[in-house]
Amino acid sequence: MIHGEKIGLRARHEDDIPILHSELYDDVATRSRADSRPWQPISPTSGQSPFVVAGPTDEAACFSVVELDSAELAGEALLWGIDTHNRTAHLGIALRPAFRGRGLATDVLHTLCEYGFAVRGLQRLQLETLTGNTPMLAAATRTGFTREGTLRRSAWTYGHYADTAVLGLLSEEWTPRRPSH
Repeated sequence: MIHGEKIGLRARHEDDIPILHSELYDDVATRSRADSRPWQPISPTSGQSPFVVAGPTDEAACFSVVELDSAELAGEALLWGIDTHNRTAHLGIALRPAFRGRGLATDVLHTLCEYGFAVRGLQRLQLETLTGNTPMLAAATRTGFTREGTLRRSAWTYGHYADTAVLGLLSEEWTPRRPSH
């Protein structure tokens, strides 16, 4: 497990899948704002849930987010589109509704950056979020990300188009919380 201040990032457990699926996937309106793919009805036990992790790959690292104080599953976090040649990746997070608004997102982002920069040796991390996702934009800014641009009307979100903000963070801009081990 990689420890942040309030959260830990650990491997996905089988019993995480129905919880994440129920709270983060089956809320169609919210999921359509968080994923560029169209929502489709998928059973959490079908093996096709987006929260099923088949195993480690070079292209993605999927984590379950655990709140350290309660040891409860708080959500998911991932690095995806890992490009080992250019040493870049995208990152994303999704917190369960009960864990939103508690200051965890900044800690999750910072801990993902630690994994990307210190563990994987990447030189650039990027995230994309809807321009109306004020909490994610604030958490990314607090983590050190710079807004690099806006993709106008790039996301179809439950009946309308929305703009997407693109933010980036370079390894030399990132400030580790504690000395490297």
